[in-house]
Amino acid sequence: MSSQHPLIIVDAHLDIAFNHVVHRRDFRQPALKTRQMEDNRLEQLKDRGLATVGLPDVLLGRIGVAFGTLFAEPANSPYIKTGQISYQNAAQAYQIAMTQLDYYHRLADQDDRVILIKTQADLKTVLASWADDKQVGEHKLGLMISMEGADPVIEPKQVEEWYERGVRAIGLAWINTRYAGGTGHPGPLTREGHELLGTMGDLNMILDLSHIAEKAYYEAVDEYVGPIIASHSNPRRFYESDRNLSDDMIRRLAERGGVIGAVMLNKFINGSWQRTDPRDKVRIEHLVDIIDYICQLVGDAKHVGIGSDMDGGFGAESIPYPMNTITDEWMLKDLLSKRYDAADVQAILGGNFLRILEQSLPS
Repeated sequence: MSSQHPLIIVDAHLDIAFNHVVHRRDFRQPALKTRQMEDNRLEQLKDRGLATVGLPDVLLGRIGVAFGTLFAEPANSPYIKTGQISYQNAAQAYQIAMTQLDYYHRLADQDDRVILIKTQADLKTVLASWADDKQVGEHKLGLMISMEGADPVIEPKQVEEWYERGVRAIGLAWINTRYAGGTGHPGPLTREGHELLGTMGDLNMILDLSHIAEKAYYEAVDEYVGPIIASHSNPRRFYESDRNLSDDMIRRLAERGGVIGAVMLNKFINGSWQRTDPRDKVRIEHLVDIIDYICQLVGDAKHVGIGSDMDGGFGAESIPYPMNTITDEWMLKDLLSKRYDAADVQAILGGNFLRILEQSLPS
């Protein structure tokens, strides 16, 4: 990662479109305004938590690039709410995800602070907006669209349609899908999963290994020819769950040049955390411990970044103290600087995921 790039954060996992379509949250307004509108009634917000993410907050925190998800929730999800839109087949999953993709396109069309990153030129435009000579009002958010769970891909060759519309990364599973086992559903890649990896590889798309089942994970790491990431996963050392990564899984991903995004959900940082615990039981310093653990395990700072998932079904009450909104991701800079040199801090905050984008995006 070139030190010529501006010092920004890349957040590799935000459910921006899902929050707009399902929860009617307006990404263009500050998180605190959203909280005000939702009246801060936490009991009524169990499916989303207190809002932490809005475009003004993102830009204030120097988050220059985010991976915005397409997330269709299956009808057999353990988290589904009565009346919530879900899918029972591929056609329904396609419609849900395409509605979210339409939202991202409208957002970029209607707000000149947002650019969809589909090419190397798009990425350069975003990075140029964060150059030292730019004013705060000139900063842009680059959104790279990533599909979380591949069921919206009706059949493997149809991934080309999603690519044409700007999707640049796909995670095969959330829980299980037609393509792979997933969280809570052990299993390998399916026949269609192997085919999908082939088509994605032809397009040099990013493969996201978060949520994929362990057997499928190892198969995909060995088989996939393109760039790989785990956009939002923490080490099992801190919370034993198939949702997180074993030490060996982390090493294998690093050997392939991949990057892991550290998640900011307290439970994934300290497995004993409960929602009723004191706010400061999990502190931002503990998140830095997660990052440091990955660096020490693989021997350098080239394979970890941020994948906050900060709007992924939880909110301010469930993130490390004293963080309050996504703006506070910038607190990590000073804390990391106590343990790492400037080049490594830049790599962790954003450079490592920028490297993946530069490897994968078309010219």
